[in-house]
Amino acid sequence: MKNIAILGSTGSIGKSALSLIEANADSYNVVAISANRNEDLIKQQILKFKPNVVAMANADSAQALNSWLKEQKKTNGLDTEVLAGANGVCAVASYEKADFVLSAIVGASGLEPTLAAIRAKKTIGLANKETLVMAGPLVLNEAAKHNVSLLPVDSEHSAIFQCLEGRRKEDVRRLVLTASGGPFFGKTKEDLVLVTAADALKHPNWSMGSKITVDSATLMNKGLEVIEAHYLFDFTTDQIDVIVHPQSIIHSMIELKDGALMAQLSVPDMKGPIGYALSYPRRIDGAMNCCRLEDIGALTFYPPDKDTFPCLRYAYDALNEGGTMPTVLNGANEEVVALFLKGIVNFLQIPAIIGYVMEKHKNTPADNLATIFAADKWARQAVNDKVKGESK
Repeated sequence: MKNIAILGSTGSIGKSALSLIEANADSYNVVAISANRNEDLIKQQILKFKPNVVAMANADSAQALNSWLKEQKKTNGLDTEVLAGANGVCAVASYEKADFVLSAIVGASGLEPTLAAIRAKKTIGLANKETLVMAGPLVLNEAAKHNVSLLPVDSEHSAIFQCLEGRRKEDVRRLVLTASGGPFFGKTKEDLVLVTAADALKHPNWSMGSKITVDSATLMNKGLEVIEAHYLFDFTTDQIDVIVHPQSIIHSMIELKDGALMAQLSVPDMKGPIGYALSYPRRIDGAMNCCRLEDIGALTFYPPDKDTFPCLRYAYDALNEGGTMPTVLNGANEEVVALFLKGIVNFLQIPAIIGYVMEKHKNTPADNLATIFAADKWARQAVNDKVKGESK
């Protein structure tokens, strides 16, 4: 029996993981979960999985949940401990009874809990790409220091991980990350002038949270994955390519030095990569539906349009510059996407503002958390200053 802690249990990855665990209850036991403020859903999860510890990042939600649990203890003996805030989430990440921690919090707030799990020597299923985007060298040093495995959960990185297994690194020429193209594949800048948040959230293949779905529409999600792939697999930027594959059946590929391509194919279902990380090096029987190529038909591929969707180019630039630039890229993107979802900026302003903030940033070495968080805070403030200036 493997004991599991899930950071971000009410998000799309967390919910898929819990569904998979429920179907394989003889092998996995949920001992700790965390969420931000979704009280209704986490109550359902507590009643079903009975974790020992729950953390709510939002203090008011933690207080309300604690009051509810006191009543539950009286009526059915449920004895789950409630923790609050960032410290509470880190406590879930480092919970002593957990063997495996699924890091599925979206955004920069996932960095510190993931580091807490590393320092507690947990095996980690990494679905929070921002951890490596913001602090790749620092995180990898901590993982090496504590002899911790980082198992990729993003479908693209899981695919590459599977394709690389048993192969010598020197035999691999390049990594090829596939992108669906999102809801605006094939559109021009003129087509994107009037698109709304509702338009951007209509992903053709995947069901994801709103922030990641917008990132898919701008190709920033793929850019962040390029940075993550660099740190996970130790390949340079000129060895990591992106190709648009609208069907989302090939999740990524590697090219070997003799010209052969090795690809991992499956239906677009995150239970596959989640299950492989949970069970590694084994596999969970029936984690997802079989991929019937005769029903799918054609698989097509296109080069990414980095002019219409420059966020992908910005990510390569940030990785090449290093230092705090990837942190600034990520912080600026998180902030401007939040403004887009609120209707404060339009779709084309997302890359324009990110590019502006990157140009304004004075890059510094990202050798400690204080510097990294200062750069993140600066980037967010720079976005808001730019937006306020443009609105005057």
